[in-house]
Amino acid sequence: MMYKQYETVFILNPVLSETQVKDAVDKFRAVLTDNGAEIVNEEQWGLRKLAYPIQHKNTGFYVLFQFNAPTTVVSTLETEYRRDEAILRFLTVALDKHGVEFNERRRKGDFNKKEPKEAQA
Repeated sequence: MMYKQYETVFILNPVLSETQVKDAVDKFRAVLTDNGAEIVNEEQWGLRKLAYPIQHKNTGFYVLFQFNAPTTVVSTLETEYRRDEAILRFLTVALDKHGVEFNERRRKGDFNKKEPKEAQA
C-alpha cells in the first residue's frame, strides 16, 4: 500500500473549553492512528484570529497534524471533520518531497535562527 505524507490543519470553535479542545484533538489523532497513519508532527497553535468570520466567530483554535498514511485515510478523516460541530474549517494537503523537506527543516528550527550580522570593516 502506498503511503504519502500529508498535512492537515483544522480550526476548532473558540467557545470550547480547554478540555473540549483536548478531547477533539485526541479524537482526530485517534482517527488517524486507528486507520494506519503514523503521526510525524503535531502542533497546537492556540487561539488565533481568523482572516474572516466563520459562523459569526472571529477566532478559533488551530491544530496541525503532519502524518504518513495510506491515501484512503484522508477521506475518513475529512468525513469525521464534517460530522463534528466543533470544527469550523479544515484543510488537508498531500506534501511533495519539497514540502516534506521544508517541514523537516522547520521542525529542526532552521527558519528561526537569526544569522549573525557580518562585522563591519
